[in-house]
Amino acid sequence: MRVLLVEDEPDLGKAIDRTLKQEKYIVDWALDGSEAWEYLDSQWTQYNLAIFDWLLPGLSGLELLRRLRAKNSALPVLMLTAKDRMEDKVAGLDAGADDYLVKPFGMAELLARLRALQRRSPQIQPQQLQVENLVLDCGNRTVCHLDPSGNSQIISLTNKEFQLLEYFMKHPNQIITTDQIRNQLWEASADSFSNVVAAQVRLLRRKLESVGDANLIETVHGVGYRMKN
Repeated sequence: MRVLLVEDEPDLGKAIDRTLKQEKYIVDWALDGSEAWEYLDSQWTQYNLAIFDWLLPGLSGLELLRRLRAKNSALPVLMLTAKDRMEDKVAGLDAGADDYLVKPFGMAELLARLRALQRRSPQIQPQQLQVENLVLDCGNRTVCHLDPSGNSQIISLTNKEFQLLEYFMKHPNQIITTDQIRNQLWEASADSFSNVVAAQVRLLRRKLESVGDANLIETVHGVGYRMKN
């Protein structure tokens, strides 16, 4: 689950960033509206959720919303603001916000509101994916292998292995480049010259090999990878 956080208050942004990462979200944190728009306007990265502060340097959270909706994007957006007047809330919702959280707030409430947005968002469906004998449950974050008799065997994956397998299973039979994987599953600040993608694919293949599914992910030399279905 990838989240764009746009918050210019360093202490609050750091706290939200840390909390989201503890909950296994992939987080890109922008400190101003102009930087955030560069993220949103990129063809390489797709977000599942966004959190916009209202008052930002560069573009305001409200202007970000208007630009986003002008592109017909259905990205769920939670607005954070100290503005608590009814007319401000109405302005934010009318601009395209899906929810509104007034500062100060507790992290537990923030996480609950994000979970509610996920449940309402069509981008999060389906909850269960299947490729060949592999079944991945997005809600419970479990992966199992089905044998010919219908018995299931749980495959223990790290968080990054799960995210990688989920990405492959959402794009079966498609060639996915190494850059696409890195841009989607690692923070924007990650080293683009490292072999982190190849290393994670090797680790994932070992886990799948243990249940007889090693050949599901094939290497397309010089390009990337493809999950066969």
